[in-house]
Amino acid sequence: MIGIFGGTFDPIHFGHLRPAFEVFQDLGCEELRWIPSGQPPHRHSPNASIEHRLNMLRLALQGMKDVTIDECEIHRSGPSYMVDTLSSLRQRYPDSSLALILGTDAFNGLPGWHRWQELLPLAHIIVCSRPGVDLPEAGELSALLAGARVDDISRLQQSKHGLIYIHPVTALPISATRIREICAQGYSPRFLLPAKVCDYIEQHGLYRQEV
Repeated sequence: MIGIFGGTFDPIHFGHLRPAFEVFQDLGCEELRWIPSGQPPHRHSPNASIEHRLNMLRLALQGMKDVTIDECEIHRSGPSYMVDTLSSLRQRYPDSSLALILGTDAFNGLPGWHRWQELLPLAHIIVCSRPGVDLPEAGELSALLAGARVDDISRLQQSKHGLIYIHPVTALPISATRIREICAQGYSPRFLLPAKVCDYIEQHGLYRQEV
């Protein structure tokens, strides 16, 4: 099974790294692909350039086995829609189980995603659950959960797509927005992200002009 974790990573921090690693480890994924967004369709343009975001991601993942940085969204023109990314990955890995890793907030916002109904026919969805964020009890997502949710990890390995698995993860309420605010105030974000990433931010003066 190939785990897929996308985001702007502006900057990458432990709130990204720990949940993704727990899913990767606990579900027995053979590979974890980190996919930095080129043109995020659901938020403002990233503050740091793609070069800086890639460099920080490389520093954060340095030395980790079975981890890949996939630049497909960066090199694809237009908005970085996950459905297009999964379609591309499905073509490249037709015989593999693909698992899209999402936080609960992202999962709850799926109806606002481009062609979101086409995600499950391409991959499983792994929802990283944490205390204080509830799953929907009504509406389209509730119906989707009722039909696709499984509690047995082995089911994910036995099929290539179409299932939803809720996986509790360590709650780390860290946000990239807060890190950028800290930097803008002239303070250090150390201990919210890997030391090498913090050093890189300080060395290049990133996020200092954030208001």
